[in-house]
Amino acid sequence: MTADRNCCIGAGQCVLTDPVVFDQDADGVVLVRVERPTGEAADRVGEAVGLCPSGALRIEHD
Repeated sequence: MTADRNCCIGAGQCVLTDPVVFDQDADGVVLVRVERPTGEAADRVGEAVGLCPSGALRIEHD
């Protein structure tokens, strides 16, 4: 999973979806706390990607 910090508009949908995986810096820009979440967290990451209004989040497939 990647987060394009230059594209992020700070809406915070990712943090609301999973505050363990995502956070925001002092400017409201996304921070990824867990790069390879598993289980239910991975499912929530998929939800966060779909909710991100700027498209800053992407799931990378190996």
